Amino acid sequence: MTSLADRPDNPAVGQAVSHESAALHVTGTALYTDDLVGRMRGCLHAWPVQAPHAHAYVTALRTEPASAIPGVVRVLTAADVPGVNDAGAKDDEPLFPREVMYYGHAVCWVLGETAEAAQLGAAAVEVDYQELPSLLTLTEAIDAASFQGNQPVVARGDAEAGLKRAPHRFSGSFEFGGQEHFYLETHTSLAHVDESGQVFIQSSTQHPSETQEIVAHVLGLTNSEVTVQCLRMGGGFGGKEMQPHGLAAVAALGAVLTGRPVRLRLNRTQDMTMTGKRHPMHASWEVGFDDDGLLLALRATITSDGGWSLDLSEPVLARALCHIDNAYFIPDVEVLGRIAKTNKTSQTAFRGFGGPQGMLVIEDILGRCAPALGIEPAELRRRNFYAPGQSTPYGQPVRHAERLQDIWAQLSVRADVERRRAAVERFNASHEHSKRGLAMTPVKFGISFNFTAFNQAGALVHVYKDGSVLVNHGGTEMGQGLHTKIRQVAATALGVPLDFVRLAPTRTDKVPNTSATAASSGADLNGGAVKHACEQIREQLAEVAARKLDTQPYNVRFVDGRVTSLGSAESLSFAELVHTAYFQRTPLFAAGFYRTEGIHWDSTQMQGEPFKYFSYGAAVSEVEVDGFTGAYRFLRTDIVHDVGDSLSPLIDQGQIEGAFVQGAGWLTLEELRWDTSAGPDRGRLATQAASTYKIPSFSEMPEELNVHLYERATESGVVYGSKAVGEPPLMLAFSVREAIRAAAAAFGPAGRPLELPSPATPEAVFWAVQEARAAAGRGTLPATTSAASGAGG
Repeated sequence: MTSLADRPDNPAVGQAVSHESAALHVTGTALYTDDLVGRMRGCLHAWPVQAPHAHAYVTALRTEPASAIPGVVRVLTAADVPGVNDAGAKDDEPLFPREVMYYGHAVCWVLGETAEAAQLGAAAVEVDYQELPSLLTLTEAIDAASFQGNQPVVARGDAEAGLKRAPHRFSGSFEFGGQEHFYLETHTSLAHVDESGQVFIQSSTQHPSETQEIVAHVLGLTNSEVTVQCLRMGGGFGGKEMQPHGLAAVAALGAVLTGRPVRLRLNRTQDMTMTGKRHPMHASWEVGFDDDGLLLALRATITSDGGWSLDLSEPVLARALCHIDNAYFIPDVEVLGRIAKTNKTSQTAFRGFGGPQGMLVIEDILGRCAPALGIEPAELRRRNFYAPGQSTPYGQPVRHAERLQDIWAQLSVRADVERRRAAVERFNASHEHSKRGLAMTPVKFGISFNFTAFNQAGALVHVYKDGSVLVNHGGTEMGQGLHTKIRQVAATALGVPLDFVRLAPTRTDKVPNTSATAASSGADLNGGAVKHACEQIREQLAEVAARKLDTQPYNVRFVDGRVTSLGSAESLSFAELVHTAYFQRTPLFAAGFYRTEGIHWDSTQMQGEPFKYFSYGAAVSEVEVDGFTGAYRFLRTDIVHDVGDSLSPLIDQGQIEGAFVQGAGWLTLEELRWDTSAGPDRGRLATQAASTYKIPSFSEMPEELNVHLYERATESGVVYGSKAVGEPPLMLAFSVREAIRAAAAAFGPAGRPLELPSPATPEAVFWAVQEARAAAGRGTLPATTSAASGAGG
């Protein structure tokens, strides 16, 4: 066995190869779950009956009128559940509820010969409701003390004492919105019972093993009687980590009861009104600085909007608390977390998993306080970076902290920051009604699951007699390029060309008990397991090759499909060796396993080392704001990001670009709005389609986007020295929001803090500009920010 991080000569990892399904994607021939329906004879279609109230009891449910609709086969209700009527991991999500908890909650499902018949049947179902009071906003929930789950605290030192001795002290509050996943493929499940009585489900899920467990739970079966396969997803972003389970259970229940395949595919409106979002959060805070702008203390309360059930809200909140420091050392800290219970969809995982929300709090604090301290915001950030030897508030040493300063310095040079900052000042001095802003922000993001047990993975690798390789692993492909990286890992470990290796669809009867493809851990975990399996096979083959080449096994080398011995010109092909090995009865398959070493976490004390390592990065963005409308242009963004020694540079660059744009969407464009009136539509999601919910498009891309992978960054103890890339780059978009803040502030007096809502939509920016203009000549702090004596505000 070789070291996990060591690379052989001429490895397949590190090569810039295209996505393994790229040709299928662009030609429209890639199959997704719903494309498989045509292969199922007699498939039924499921349609929900959605409640028109935010909170109500179901007092009567009459399904008979639906049965009179031509093409309706059956209506599924709670009475049909043979197991447990719950689709959640916390036993708080009834699959067929008697108490409606949000507007659009499905109370039953109709099965029809066609989707149209099922839809007409759902419209015919008669439901009587007793309306109940509802809570929709974080403010309402906080005032009503409506909380659920744990209330963790991350603390170090004495925050109160630190604040008291701080010569510059500020306080404020900040509420920011959630985000719709808006994956291209909506939630889809296709279930049937096979000839052996096994329930087989094709599901667009990031967590097939948990989908398997929940379906078995609902059907009253063992896990071994249910198989879940995920062919590929058209996007997930965390929205398919927990949310697919109940939908798969409905399809499976229908298949078991009718004996026919059942397809459940949400349309876009159903998907947006029935499934969870990124958690909106509210933060109240108090912070202290010394005369040099160094952070001394922070005390904060973060309240997340969990929606109607817990889902993943507890670990999301824990990660938010563990990332409130971002890249900055804060000696004395006390941060309390709470989860509000509201009558909205159950909010869930979203790329970054709470980390972006926690980091946004500290970035907003620094962006607001820098002018009052008389320090340029980028310089204030740099002064507070972690230094080698320092630890996080939860007790984890920050390894490679020196990379923060190095990345920052490299980016400053690459982006020509000093020259461009002067150019921005000249532009603003000569333009009354448009202003530009330039901002630079860092990222430090921990990689591993909060829950230690999830940091494990399995794999099953087959080598066939012709030398071809089939890899099964527990990770799911949602477009992020995981399968591409795994192919490169397998090809490297076996020493064969990339085209020798094929990936099988992810399914629970090949690799059991897998963790979700989430937390940016897909390549780390599954890559480690695949490498382990391949190395077992290679060691067996080395014994066979040593006999053929008259050498010792440790002298055998596998490179580019050829097998050689050190000091000898003789060689044979990989296929020849495999063929020989078969006739010598040598095993040509292996199960691999990987678990992340060196991590531990006490969730009650919120102390430990929950992350294998930190990913670092920084971005500088420049925007131009129109003073009349609040509209803005993204002029340029430059990024330097640490992905270790990249497994697949082209994939990593795409992930950095995509995450950055998705982060910019959350921070500047995407605004979820619910009807909060007392009218009959209270609780209805108003932004439930692409026409009302704005996601980033080409017009929101920076006019110039430069991405550079941080060099000489091999990470020991991780597969081939790489680092995760899925989530960390999303937070690079903080630079866009801070650039907008700088541009809007330029309409007012210098040195005056400016509050900026999130998302910073053109409307929000317009009012920020108005505030800045109104303050011309005053220079006072906003009402929500107070300065202690000597703050200079």
